[in-house]
Amino acid sequence: MPRALSSSAAVAIAIAAAVLAVSAQTTTPPAGQRSFAKISQALSEPGGYFDTDNLISNERSFLHVTPALRVPALAGGVYVGVGPDQNFSYIAHARPSLAIIVDIRRDNLLLHLLFKALFQLAPTRIEYLSLLTGRAPPAAADVWTARPVRDVIAGIDRAAPLGADRLAALDQRLAATIDAFGMALTPEDHRTIVRFHRRFVDDGLSLQFNSTGRAPQFNYPTYRDLLLETDRAGTPRSFMAAEADYQFVRSLQGRDLVVPIVGDLAGPRALAAVARFLTDRKAQVSAFYVSNVEFYLFRQGSFARFVNNVARMPRRNGSVIIRSAFNGAPTVPGYNSASMTQPIQALVDGYAAGRFRQYWDLISDSR
Repeated sequence: MPRALSSSAAVAIAIAAAVLAVSAQTTTPPAGQRSFAKISQALSEPGGYFDTDNLISNERSFLHVTPALRVPALAGGVYVGVGPDQNFSYIAHARPSLAIIVDIRRDNLLLHLLFKALFQLAPTRIEYLSLLTGRAPPAAADVWTARPVRDVIAGIDRAAPLGADRLAALDQRLAATIDAFGMALTPEDHRTIVRFHRRFVDDGLSLQFNSTGRAPQFNYPTYRDLLLETDRAGTPRSFMAAEADYQFVRSLQGRDLVVPIVGDLAGPRALAAVARFLTDRKAQVSAFYVSNVEFYLFRQGSFARFVNNVARMPRRNGSVIIRSAFNGAPTVPGYNSASMTQPIQALVDGYAAGRFRQYWDLISDSR
Protein backbone atom coordinates (compact mmCIF):
# COMPACT_ATOMS: atom_id res chain seq x y z
CA MET A 1 0.00 0.00 0.00
CA PRO A 2 1.20 3.61 -0.42
CA ARG A 3 3.10 4.74 2.66
CA ALA A 4 3.22 8.49 1.92
CA LEU A 5 -0.15 9.85 3.04
CA SER A 6 -1.49 13.35 2.48
CA SER A 7 -4.21 12.97 5.13
CA SER A 8 -1.60 12.30 7.82
CA ALA A 9 -0.24 15.83 7.61
CA ALA A 10 -3.66 17.40 8.08
CA VAL A 11 -4.47 15.32 11.15
CA ALA A 12 -0.98 15.90 12.61
CA ILE A 13 -1.53 19.67 12.24
CA ALA A 14 -4.90 19.35 13.98
CA ILE A 15 -3.37 17.39 16.85
CA ALA A 16 -0.57 19.95 17.19
CA ALA A 17 -3.27 22.62 17.46
CA ALA A 18 -4.95 20.51 20.13
CA VAL A 19 -1.73 20.42 22.11
CA LEU A 20 -1.57 24.21 22.00
CA ALA A 21 -5.23 24.49 22.98
CA VAL A 22 -4.79 22.24 25.99
CA SER A 23 -1.78 24.27 27.09
CA ALA A 24 -3.70 27.54 26.74
CA GLN A 25 -6.48 26.31 29.01
CA THR A 26 -4.16 25.66 31.94
CA THR A 27 -1.99 27.71 34.23
CA THR A 28 1.74 27.82 33.67
CA PRO A 29 2.98 24.25 34.16
CA PRO A 30 5.95 23.28 36.31
CA ALA A 31 9.29 23.37 34.55
CA GLY A 32 9.66 20.53 32.07
CA GLN A 33 5.98 19.62 31.99
CA ARG A 34 4.74 18.88 28.49
CA SER A 35 1.36 19.06 26.75
CA PHE A 36 1.63 15.31 26.20
CA ALA A 37 1.10 14.86 29.93
CA LYS A 38 -1.76 17.36 30.03
CA ILE A 39 -3.67 15.56 27.29
CA SER A 40 -3.12 12.17 28.92
CA GLN A 41 -4.43 13.50 32.21
CA ALA A 42 -7.39 15.28 30.60
CA LEU A 43 -8.54 12.11 28.82
CA SER A 44 -8.02 9.71 31.73
CA GLU A 45 -10.38 8.49 34.44
CA PRO A 46 -9.55 6.69 37.72
CA GLY A 47 -7.90 3.33 37.18
CA GLY A 48 -9.23 -0.12 37.94
CA TYR A 49 -7.92 -3.63 38.47
CA PHE A 50 -7.22 -6.56 36.18
CA ASP A 51 -5.40 -9.66 37.35
CA THR A 52 -2.55 -9.74 34.84
CA ASP A 53 0.78 -8.01 34.47
CA ASN A 54 0.19 -7.57 30.70
CA LEU A 55 3.80 -6.68 30.00
CA ILE A 56 3.41 -8.51 26.70
CA SER A 57 0.50 -10.06 24.84
CA ASN A 58 -0.64 -13.67 25.07
CA GLU A 59 -2.33 -13.49 21.64
CA ARG A 60 -0.12 -15.45 19.26
CA SER A 61 -2.56 -14.77 16.40
CA PHE A 62 -2.42 -10.99 16.71
CA LEU A 63 -0.83 -10.42 13.28
CA HIS A 64 -3.35 -12.47 11.34
CA VAL A 65 -5.44 -9.31 10.88
CA THR A 66 -2.71 -7.19 9.30
CA PRO A 67 -4.10 -7.39 5.73
CA ALA A 68 -7.25 -5.66 7.00
CA LEU A 69 -5.13 -2.81 8.43
CA ARG A 70 -2.81 -2.21 5.49
CA VAL A 71 -5.43 -0.41 3.40
CA PRO A 72 -5.51 3.25 2.32
CA ALA A 73 -8.92 3.84 3.92
CA LEU A 74 -7.43 3.52 7.42
CA ALA A 75 -4.17 5.40 6.93
CA GLY A 76 -3.93 8.84 8.52
CA GLY A 77 -6.80 8.24 10.95
CA VAL A 78 -6.72 7.77 14.71
CA TYR A 79 -5.80 4.45 16.27
CA VAL A 80 -7.21 3.48 19.67
CA GLY A 81 -6.01 0.35 21.46
CA VAL A 82 -5.61 -1.45 24.76
CA GLY A 83 -2.69 -3.26 26.34
CA PRO A 84 1.08 -3.27 25.80
CA ASP A 85 3.24 -3.22 22.68
CA GLN A 86 1.17 -5.33 20.28
CA ASN A 87 -0.34 -1.91 19.60
CA PHE A 88 2.91 -0.84 17.96
CA SER A 89 2.55 -3.55 15.31
CA TYR A 90 -1.01 -2.47 14.55
CA ILE A 91 0.13 1.17 14.41
CA ALA A 92 2.92 0.24 12.00
CA HIS A 93 0.38 -1.26 9.60
CA ALA A 94 -2.57 1.14 10.00
CA ARG A 95 -0.26 4.19 9.74
CA PRO A 96 -2.38 6.54 11.91
CA SER A 97 -1.66 10.20 12.61
CA LEU A 98 -2.41 9.74 16.31
CA ALA A 99 -2.61 6.73 18.62
CA ILE A 100 -4.38 6.68 21.98
CA ILE A 101 -3.69 3.70 24.24
CA VAL A 102 -6.45 3.30 26.82
CA ASP A 103 -6.39 0.68 29.55
CA ILE A 104 -8.18 0.22 32.85
CA ARG A 105 -4.85 -0.40 34.61
CA ARG A 106 -2.69 2.60 35.44
CA ASP A 107 0.21 0.16 35.25
CA ASN A 108 -0.31 0.04 31.49
CA LEU A 109 0.26 3.79 31.28
CA LEU A 110 3.47 3.39 33.28
CA LEU A 111 4.62 0.59 30.97
CA HIS A 112 4.02 2.80 27.93
CA LEU A 113 6.11 5.55 29.51
CA LEU A 114 8.95 3.02 29.66
CA PHE A 115 8.39 2.14 26.00
CA LYS A 116 8.28 5.83 25.04
CA ALA A 117 11.61 6.45 26.78
CA LEU A 118 13.16 3.48 24.99
CA PHE A 119 12.02 4.79 21.61
CA GLN A 120 13.60 8.14 22.42
CA LEU A 121 16.92 6.57 23.40
CA ALA A 122 17.08 3.95 20.63
CA PRO A 123 17.67 5.17 17.04
CA THR A 124 17.26 1.64 15.65
CA ARG A 125 15.19 -1.43 16.47
CA ILE A 126 18.17 -3.50 17.62
CA GLU A 127 19.16 -0.72 20.03
CA TYR A 128 15.58 -0.61 21.32
CA LEU A 129 15.62 -4.34 22.09
CA SER A 130 19.08 -4.03 23.62
CA LEU A 131 17.91 -1.34 26.03
CA LEU A 132 14.62 -3.11 26.77
CA THR A 133 16.34 -6.37 27.70
CA GLY A 134 19.41 -4.82 29.35
CA ARG A 135 21.84 -6.22 26.80
CA ALA A 136 24.96 -4.57 25.45
CA PRO A 137 24.00 -2.83 22.20
CA PRO A 138 25.96 -3.80 19.08
CA ALA A 139 29.00 -1.70 18.24
CA ALA A 140 27.65 -0.76 14.78
CA ALA A 141 23.88 -0.75 15.19
CA ASP A 142 23.28 0.87 11.80
CA VAL A 143 24.48 -2.23 9.93
CA TRP A 144 21.49 -4.11 11.38
CA THR A 145 18.85 -1.85 9.86
CA ALA A 146 18.52 -3.94 6.69
CA ARG A 147 18.81 -7.30 8.42
CA PRO A 148 15.74 -9.56 8.75
CA VAL A 149 14.04 -9.68 12.12
CA ARG A 150 15.24 -13.23 12.76
CA ASP A 151 18.84 -12.00 12.62
CA VAL A 152 18.03 -9.09 14.94
CA ILE A 153 16.47 -11.45 17.46
CA ALA A 154 19.43 -13.81 17.24
CA GLY A 155 21.76 -10.87 17.84
CA ILE A 156 19.89 -9.92 21.02
CA ASP A 157 19.89 -13.53 22.22
CA ARG A 158 23.68 -13.64 21.83
CA ALA A 159 24.34 -10.28 23.49
CA ALA A 160 25.85 -10.20 26.97
CA PRO A 161 23.68 -8.80 29.78
CA LEU A 162 24.77 -5.46 31.17
CA GLY A 163 26.70 -5.49 34.42
CA ALA A 164 25.22 -3.95 37.55
CA ASP A 165 26.93 -0.58 37.07
CA ARG A 166 25.84 -0.17 33.45
CA LEU A 167 22.33 -1.31 34.29
CA ALA A 168 22.14 1.27 37.07
CA ALA A 169 23.33 3.93 34.62
CA LEU A 170 20.61 2.85 32.19
CA ASP A 171 18.04 3.13 34.99
CA GLN A 172 19.14 6.74 35.54
CA ARG A 173 18.91 7.58 31.83
CA LEU A 174 15.44 6.07 31.60
CA ALA A 175 14.24 7.86 34.75
CA ALA A 176 15.51 11.22 33.49
CA THR A 177 13.90 10.66 30.10
CA ILE A 178 10.57 9.69 31.65
CA ASP A 179 10.63 12.66 34.03
CA ALA A 180 10.96 14.98 31.03
CA PHE A 181 7.60 13.76 29.70
CA GLY A 182 5.96 15.84 32.42
CA MET A 183 3.67 13.15 33.90
CA ALA A 184 2.80 13.46 37.57
CA LEU A 185 4.56 10.34 38.89
CA THR A 186 4.99 9.19 42.45
CA PRO A 187 8.06 7.39 43.83
CA GLU A 188 5.95 4.21 43.72
CA ASP A 189 5.25 4.81 40.02
CA HIS A 190 8.99 5.04 39.37
CA ARG A 191 9.58 1.82 41.30
CA THR A 192 6.86 0.12 39.26
CA ILE A 193 8.51 1.21 36.00
CA VAL A 194 11.86 -0.14 37.19
CA ARG A 195 10.18 -3.39 38.23
CA PHE A 196 8.63 -3.77 34.78
CA HIS A 197 11.96 -3.12 33.11
CA ARG A 198 13.64 -5.71 35.34
CA ARG A 199 11.19 -8.33 34.14
CA PHE A 200 12.34 -7.74 30.57
CA VAL A 201 15.99 -7.72 31.70
CA ASP A 202 15.72 -10.89 33.78
CA ASP A 203 13.70 -12.94 31.27
CA GLY A 204 14.99 -11.38 28.07
CA LEU A 205 13.10 -12.38 24.95
CA SER A 206 11.78 -15.46 26.77
CA LEU A 207 9.39 -13.30 28.81
CA GLN A 208 5.79 -14.55 28.84
CA PHE A 209 2.42 -13.07 29.80
CA ASN A 210 1.51 -13.69 33.44
CA SER A 211 -1.74 -13.77 35.38
CA THR A 212 -1.58 -12.89 39.06
CA GLY A 213 -0.60 -15.88 41.18
CA ARG A 214 -0.39 -18.26 38.24
CA ALA A 215 2.47 -19.44 36.04
CA PRO A 216 2.24 -18.78 32.28
CA GLN A 217 0.10 -21.33 30.47
CA PHE A 218 1.90 -23.82 28.24
CA ASN A 219 0.63 -22.25 25.01
CA TYR A 220 1.44 -18.63 25.82
CA PRO A 221 3.98 -17.18 23.37
CA THR A 222 7.27 -15.70 24.50
CA TYR A 223 8.21 -12.16 23.56
CA ARG A 224 10.58 -13.70 21.03
CA ASP A 225 7.65 -15.58 19.47
CA LEU A 226 5.60 -12.40 19.20
CA LEU A 227 8.39 -10.43 17.53
CA LEU A 228 8.95 -13.24 15.01
CA GLU A 229 5.23 -13.81 14.39
CA THR A 230 3.81 -13.66 10.87
CA ASP A 231 0.57 -13.01 9.07
CA ARG A 232 -1.34 -15.99 7.70
CA ALA A 233 0.78 -15.90 4.54
CA GLY A 234 3.94 -16.47 6.59
CA THR A 235 5.34 -12.92 6.30
CA PRO A 236 6.85 -11.44 9.50
CA ARG A 237 4.67 -8.48 10.51
CA SER A 238 5.61 -7.29 14.02
CA PHE A 239 6.80 -3.70 14.36
CA MET A 240 10.31 -5.15 14.59
CA ALA A 241 10.00 -6.98 11.27
CA ALA A 242 11.26 -4.01 9.24
CA GLU A 243 13.29 -0.98 10.21
CA ALA A 244 10.80 1.29 8.41
CA ASP A 245 7.97 0.06 10.64
CA TYR A 246 10.01 0.68 13.77
CA GLN A 247 10.92 4.15 12.53
CA PHE A 248 7.27 5.01 11.83
CA VAL A 249 6.27 4.16 15.40
CA ARG A 250 9.34 5.94 16.75
CA SER A 251 8.43 9.05 14.78
CA LEU A 252 4.95 9.14 16.33
CA GLN A 253 6.44 8.61 19.79
CA GLY A 254 8.95 11.39 19.24
CA ARG A 255 6.15 13.82 18.33
CA ASP A 256 4.08 12.84 21.39
CA LEU A 257 1.44 11.26 19.15
CA VAL A 258 1.20 7.96 21.03
CA VAL A 259 -0.73 8.98 24.15
CA PRO A 260 -1.39 6.45 26.94
CA ILE A 261 -4.43 7.13 29.13
CA VAL A 262 -6.22 5.33 31.95
CA GLY A 263 -9.80 4.30 31.40
CA ASP A 264 -12.45 1.60 31.42
CA LEU A 265 -13.82 0.96 27.91
CA ALA A 266 -17.29 0.92 29.48
CA GLY A 267 -16.53 3.72 31.91
CA PRO A 268 -18.20 7.12 32.13
CA ARG A 269 -15.31 9.41 31.25
CA ALA A 270 -12.30 8.23 29.25
CA LEU A 271 -13.80 7.21 25.91
CA ALA A 272 -16.33 10.04 26.12
CA ALA A 273 -13.42 12.46 26.61
CA VAL A 274 -11.57 10.91 23.67
CA ALA A 275 -14.71 11.29 21.52
CA ARG A 276 -14.99 14.99 22.38
CA PHE A 277 -11.27 15.55 21.86
CA LEU A 278 -11.36 13.98 18.38
CA THR A 279 -14.62 15.65 17.39
CA ASP A 280 -13.25 19.08 18.33
CA ARG A 281 -10.18 18.43 16.17
CA LYS A 282 -12.11 16.90 13.24
CA ALA A 283 -10.15 13.67 13.63
CA GLN A 284 -11.68 10.24 13.12
CA VAL A 285 -11.00 6.77 14.49
CA SER A 286 -9.84 4.33 11.86
CA ALA A 287 -8.97 1.29 14.01
CA PHE A 288 -9.90 0.29 17.57
CA TYR A 289 -8.13 -2.70 19.11
CA VAL A 290 -10.08 -4.14 22.05
CA SER A 291 -8.28 -7.49 22.56
CA ASN A 292 -10.78 -9.75 24.37
CA VAL A 293 -12.03 -7.03 26.73
CA GLU A 294 -15.56 -7.45 25.36
CA PHE A 295 -15.68 -10.94 26.89
CA TYR A 296 -15.29 -9.39 30.35
CA LEU A 297 -17.70 -6.54 29.59
CA PHE A 298 -20.43 -9.04 28.72
CA ARG A 299 -19.70 -10.97 31.90
CA GLN A 300 -19.90 -7.77 33.98
CA GLY A 301 -23.08 -6.56 32.28
CA SER A 302 -21.42 -3.40 30.96
CA PHE A 303 -21.18 -4.19 27.24
CA ALA A 304 -24.04 -1.81 26.37
CA ARG A 305 -22.13 1.10 27.93
CA PHE A 306 -19.09 0.18 25.85
CA VAL A 307 -21.12 0.23 22.62
CA ASN A 308 -22.58 3.60 23.58
CA ASN A 309 -19.05 4.91 24.12
CA VAL A 310 -17.95 3.59 20.72
CA ALA A 311 -21.00 5.11 19.04
CA ARG A 312 -19.96 8.57 20.27
CA MET A 313 -16.55 8.38 18.64
CA PRO A 314 -16.12 10.05 15.25
CA ARG A 315 -14.99 7.42 12.79
CA ARG A 316 -14.10 6.89 9.19
CA ASN A 317 -16.04 4.88 6.66
CA GLY A 318 -14.44 1.45 6.84
CA SER A 319 -13.11 1.88 10.39
CA VAL A 320 -12.63 -1.44 12.16
CA ILE A 321 -12.72 -3.06 15.56
CA ILE A 322 -9.82 -5.49 16.11
CA ARG A 323 -10.59 -8.21 18.65
CA SER A 324 -9.17 -11.50 19.86
CA ALA A 325 -10.87 -14.57 21.27
CA PHE A 326 -9.61 -17.61 23.10
CA ASN A 327 -11.50 -20.70 24.32
CA GLY A 328 -14.13 -21.75 21.80
CA ALA A 329 -12.94 -19.44 19.02
CA PRO A 330 -12.15 -20.85 15.55
CA THR A 331 -8.37 -20.80 15.88
CA VAL A 332 -5.74 -21.68 13.29
CA PRO A 333 -3.88 -24.92 14.18
CA GLY A 334 -0.95 -24.15 16.46
CA TYR A 335 -2.47 -20.91 17.77
CA ASN A 336 -4.02 -20.26 21.17
CA SER A 337 -6.19 -17.38 20.01
CA ALA A 338 -8.11 -16.07 17.03
CA SER A 339 -7.74 -12.45 15.90
CA MET A 340 -10.41 -10.84 13.75
CA THR A 341 -11.93 -7.57 12.61
CA GLN A 342 -15.41 -6.13 12.28
CA PRO A 343 -16.52 -2.76 10.87
CA ILE A 344 -17.22 -0.41 13.77
CA GLN A 345 -20.50 0.60 12.14
CA ALA A 346 -21.56 -3.06 12.03
CA LEU A 347 -20.95 -3.32 15.78
CA VAL A 348 -22.99 -0.20 16.56
CA ASP A 349 -25.83 -1.00 14.16
CA GLY A 350 -25.90 -4.71 15.03
CA TYR A 351 -26.18 -4.04 18.74
CA ALA A 352 -28.96 -1.51 18.20
CA ALA A 353 -30.81 -4.13 16.15
CA GLY A 354 -30.52 -6.70 18.93
CA ARG A 355 -28.08 -8.99 17.13
CA PHE A 356 -25.24 -8.98 19.70
CA ARG A 357 -26.61 -10.07 23.03
CA GLN A 358 -23.87 -12.62 23.80
CA TYR A 359 -20.13 -12.46 23.37
CA TRP A 360 -20.08 -15.28 20.86
CA ASP A 361 -22.53 -13.40 18.66
CA LEU A 362 -19.72 -10.89 18.10
CA ILE A 363 -17.19 -13.59 17.30
CA SER A 364 -19.43 -15.27 14.75
CA ASP A 365 -20.02 -11.90 13.05
CA SER A 366 -16.29 -11.07 12.82
CA ARG A 367 -13.85 -12.21 10.18
